[in-house]
Amino acid sequence: MKISIRGDKITVTKAIKEYITEKLSRLDKYFEKPKEIECKVLIKVKNQDQSIEVTVPTSKFTLRAEERHQDLYAATDLVIDKLEGQIRKNKAKLEKKYRDVPKFEMNFDYEAIENETEDKIVKRKDIDMKPMDEEEAILQIELLNHDFFVFKNIDEDCVSVLYKRKDGSYGIINVK
Repeated sequence: MKISIRGDKITVTKAIKEYITEKLSRLDKYFEKPKEIECKVLIKVKNQDQSIEVTVPTSKFTLRAEERHQDLYAATDLVIDKLEGQIRKNKAKLEKKYRDVPKFEMNFDYEAIENETEDKIVKRKDIDMKPMDEEEAILQIELLNHDFFVFKNIDEDCVSVLYKRKDGSYGIINVK
């Protein structure tokens, strides 16, 4: 895999580069031609935490994971585990959709883990959406203690999804 490592407010030392490269080589077995895959790594420092963001764009989809930890090496291990988990979790879906597609980068012949299960919808819920503004939606998300809230936005005249970001602030997606 071609790996591009960049540091934001941190100097990327030879030891860090080698460690990240060694860990990312674990992902090679999931690709038909790993030498042609370009991987971008961004390392950031914020207060006591160090974060690593790994993006692996392919022709059909993009793998992306981010982890924070006080130790950069621990964050690297966590992010690689997360990426492997994403690949393994979605193996069946990817294989079904792209098995006969020429020039598809994935290798589906790696060893499967026993406890892998195919994702299923385990709960379906119908809700009545009453029209409300964004302030009321924020109140609702706080009262329900959820990560997101779907509502009929009277200000934008559409359906909106209010979500809580990792930094504690809110984001909104408008569906028009």
